[in-house]
Order: sequence, then C-alpha cells, then structure tokens
Amino acid sequence: MRTRLEQWTAVDDYIAGLLVGKDPALEKALRTSVEAGLPPIHVAPNQGKFLHLLAKMHGACNILEIGSLGGYSTIWLARALAAGGRLVTLEFDPKHAEVARRNIADAGLADSVELREGRAVDTMQRLIDEKHAPFDFIFIDADKEGYPDYFRLSLKLSRAGTCIVADNIIRDGAVVDPKNPDERVREVRRFMEAVAAEPRVSATAIQTVGDKGYDGFAIALVIS
Repeated sequence: MRTRLEQWTAVDDYIAGLLVGKDPALEKALRTSVEAGLPPIHVAPNQGKFLHLLAKMHGACNILEIGSLGGYSTIWLARALAAGGRLVTLEFDPKHAEVARRNIADAGLADSVELREGRAVDTMQRLIDEKHAPFDFIFIDADKEGYPDYFRLSLKLSRAGTCIVADNIIRDGAVVDPKNPDERVREVRRFMEAVAAEPRVSATAIQTVGDKGYDGFAIALVIS
C-alpha cells in the first residue's frame, strides 16, 4: 500500500506528465541546482506552471520574485511576462544567485530578468527608494521569518490590481497552532494575520499536497 506522500507524488507526476510536459531549460535548472548542492525546496513543476498561468492571466509586465534559489520558479514566471516585460528576482545567498544566473541565462531570459543579491528587506527598500514602478505580480518564496516584512514592503511596491502570492504558508498544518515553537510557523502566522488585517487587499489561501508534502499558497489582490 502506498504511503500518503507516495500517493501525492504519483498524482503530481501524473499531472506534470499530462499537463506540464518536458522542458529542457527547466529540467536543466533542477539538475544544476542539485549538482550545486542547493536545497530541494523549489516549487513542483505543476506549481511552477500554476504560477506561470496566474501571472499570464494577470497580464503581468513587471514581476517581483522574493527568493530566487536556483532560478526554477524565476524561469516559469519570466516566461509569463507580457512582451517587453521585466522580472526582478531577489536572492540572499551568493551561491544560489550564481546558480540562478546561469540557469536564467541558459533559458534565454537574461535580458528580461534582473537578479539582485542581498537581504531582501534591504533590496526591497532600495527598490522603494529608487521609486521603482509598481509591480503587477509579486511572488514571496524566501525565509519564512521574513514574510511579515516582505508583505509590508510588497504593499509599498504595489498598485491597485497587484497580485501577491506567498508559498509555504501551511507548514504541514502547523500554521493552526498558536503555541508552535518553530519561528517559521510563528512568522507565517504573523504574515497571515497581517494579510487578514490589511484593508487594502482581498485574500485567501489554498492548501496543497504533492511531492513537496502538505503546504499551500496565500493569494492577495491589492484592491486600493
């Protein structure tokens, strides 16, 4: 009998095989990330396409990604850009940034993607100080301890109509436990509470299962 995770993984594989398909650039991005020793915390292929479709349906010309890792989700999102669009991706770890840059270039996206290294809160503040144009779509997928600040700063980089998506907000169900000692869980709860209290957004969250386990996305639309 299959375990729960084996069943979820089998379904993910079925969906990816049927609806995502093979892609040399994406597969190479995953392979080079493994070879470089990056943690296997990238989004699953069907989740990558989910983000791609969200950004494409949104007509995004200007995307911000918080957490590049090896550039896998960056490639998915950059391919969703409208003609002439730009994506800014932020990465703290120099090793991750190096791998991401290579993967982005190998995917033929170097001209439409700007990778900025450093602490995301600092880089986001610089974007604000530079008076960067508001982003149409923002994907938060970095250290969970920073989620409340990333949301706060994302609002300053948004406009009415901006879509903000945050990954890994269910934490294997631990998000419902207010006494959980894990700082990542506590900060995700703070993030969710900040989203709920923010009158400028309309939001929901969905649970997901798959080869990444039990987790989920929060999705917020800036309405004013």
